[in-house]
Amino acid sequence: MKSSSETADRANLILVGRVTGAHGIHGGLKVHSFAETMAPYLVGEKILLDMPESGLQIRTIRWVTSHGRRLLLGLEAVEDRDTAESLAGVSLFIDKKRLPPLEEDTYYWFDLVGLSVYDIQGELLGRLDEVIPTPGNDVYVIRQVVHGQTRERLLPAIGEVIVKVDIVRKIMVVNPPEGL
Repeated sequence: MKSSSETADRANLILVGRVTGAHGIHGGLKVHSFAETMAPYLVGEKILLDMPESGLQIRTIRWVTSHGRRLLLGLEAVEDRDTAESLAGVSLFIDKKRLPPLEEDTYYWFDLVGLSVYDIQGELLGRLDEVIPTPGNDVYVIRQVVHGQTRERLLPAIGEVIVKVDIVRKIMVVNPPEGL
């Protein structure tokens, strides 16, 4: 059973990556990062590992480098290949407070996922369930269950479509192009 303080702490955590395996013999980790930048992986900063058996563990980042589409990461107390291999599949988190402030009218994906999406006439279109990055613009996946069937809409995340985002009220108002 997890403590209530850990549960409260988890509300302030952001999933930034997942360990995919070991790299080398000195405890290096291969990491699939969910972040667009290296900002969550600064040397000397803390990162939290969600260990299947023991819950959250804090580690300090010793070194990091990009490696193709992945990262290679060194953490304190992970100094050999066996220890690194044992971390395969472990999720990596940081505290929300470490995220840089955003420009006006920009949002972190975790703030958007879960919003109720309405059209400009006030009709509920569904819930924003996923954000798909594309080279031109992000695409929002809106899902709604109607008569037992899941209906899915893909909306481009552009100013002409996204009319209003209210993170506090957890709603988004959109003006979808005809046919969507």
